[in-house]
Amino acid sequence: MKTYLRLLNYVRPYLPKFAIAIVCILVASAANLYIPWIIQNVIDDVLTAKDMVRLNAIAAGIVVVFLLRGIFFYGQTYLMSYIGQKVVIDIREAVYRHLQRLSLSYYEKRQTGAIMSYITNDVAALQNAMVENVIEMVTESVVLIGSMGAMFYIHWKLSLLTFITLPLVAKAINIFGKRLRNASRVMQERAADITSVLQETIAAVRVIKSFVREDYEISRFNRENYYNFRAQMKTAQLLATLTPVIEFLGAIGVTIIIWYGGREVISGNLTSGSLIAFLIYVVNITNPIKRISRVYGNIQRALAAAQRVFDVIDTEPEIKDMPGAVELPAIAGRVAFENVHFFYKPGEPALVDVSLTAEPGQMVAIVGPSGAGKTTIANLIPRFYDPAGGRITIDGHDIKTVTLNSLREQIGIVPQETVLFNGSVYENILYGDLKAGKDQVVAAAKAANAHEFIMAMPEGYDTHIGERGSKLSGGQRQRIAIARAILKDPRVLILDEATSALDTESEKLVQEALDKLMVGRTSFVIAHRLSTVQRADVILVMEKGRIIERGSHAELVAAGGLYSKLYQVQFADK
Repeated sequence: MKTYLRLLNYVRPYLPKFAIAIVCILVASAANLYIPWIIQNVIDDVLTAKDMVRLNAIAAGIVVVFLLRGIFFYGQTYLMSYIGQKVVIDIREAVYRHLQRLSLSYYEKRQTGAIMSYITNDVAALQNAMVENVIEMVTESVVLIGSMGAMFYIHWKLSLLTFITLPLVAKAINIFGKRLRNASRVMQERAADITSVLQETIAAVRVIKSFVREDYEISRFNRENYYNFRAQMKTAQLLATLTPVIEFLGAIGVTIIIWYGGREVISGNLTSGSLIAFLIYVVNITNPIKRISRVYGNIQRALAAAQRVFDVIDTEPEIKDMPGAVELPAIAGRVAFENVHFFYKPGEPALVDVSLTAEPGQMVAIVGPSGAGKTTIANLIPRFYDPAGGRITIDGHDIKTVTLNSLREQIGIVPQETVLFNGSVYENILYGDLKAGKDQVVAAAKAANAHEFIMAMPEGYDTHIGERGSKLSGGQRQRIAIARAILKDPRVLILDEATSALDTESEKLVQEALDKLMVGRTSFVIAHRLSTVQRADVILVMEKGRIIERGSHAELVAAGGLYSKLYQVQFADK
């Protein structure tokens, strides 16, 4: 009940429409109770009196009642679908917004498919609980209770078969079926678009956070979400029209049989009691019992999905703005680690008592074997994680005391595995600064040695590069990422194995672009290839989470330590 009440809170903004929908449901349901009553209390008298004028009037009245019922049924179905889809949009947006705010550790502990199912499968299950199940529960309860009351009052029953309108019903189903298939196809395509955006942004969460593009991604997701809503409502309109049309055709058949049966009663071939029993027992008792049982099970399954969704919403980000956090002012770029400790898992230190200082404009290289803690240092600077001990400052500001957005806006990251989005080259570079103009984008591409190959593409900067940049080579993807970072113009730059996966020719072009990017910025360069760090102002050599050596390339080679050994091994391989 607690979960269901929380779910109903999302209906609160739509209470006026919900109230009208309930009225429509009650009126449409009441029509089912009105027909048996009028048949017993009026038709019996008409048949007894053999009044053809009143019989014709009643037959016309029944048609009118079912016509009105069809109108109210359309109202209940459309309004409940509207409310249900709006609630789905609101919950889906709330989950997506919260996912954008969660820390990297949340994604690292869960599979991408499981995260996606929260927004797709689980939220979709809630729509059924809010629309179809609510309608059926209210409708069938009214019909069941009213029919049982009428049954005890009346005391008799009848059975009658009606299949006169089956050909017309089949034709209507065929016509609407084609339209529904087309509408359903569009609806599935829109749902696939949502899944595509979701999968892409989850995979690119590090890039999104480093560029502080959470709000941009939320806006992009909401646009696709709205298109999906429109497709859903087109399907809902068709469904809301199909049912009353079929019921109206069926009602005509029932009316014909009632009218014909009335003539038979008048002629003495059929009793009026037999005519009424069918409507009371078969229609108004059997189906509601079966449907209410099914609805109860559906609601239980939907509540299980709701609990999963709310578990996501209730998850607190591990990394968030501290109370009283202030905006980080424009920085010069002095980064300092003061006795920093960090653990990914308890008892397994990733960093041990790390202290370092990077002066503004310096290039600091971090080298060492895999698992030494190099990437951990890179993750701590933009606060993807918080240290377990010690502190990190930028220009003297403890990064825990400033807002995440203001911190990450001034930090640029070029990772080893470049993540691009399924859009144009221009849009991917513009991601670095959404307010930049075309000239700035082109200038960034030129600085990244990317302009020439971009202009050689079929549509230049408007060329779509495929999912994750699949239409580009590794070197081209990396240069687009560098152009994106150049456009952001960060004061602190982190290069995490930015050239390790490239061939010699691509590495040369990318390295030239990186050299331009690092000018005037505080740069942290993580590398296995020591040839790329020889010009660094300071080289930090790490092993088992500790800095064991530091100095210039010449100093470290002369010292004969781990760096010297690594250099000799790589030089010997060449």
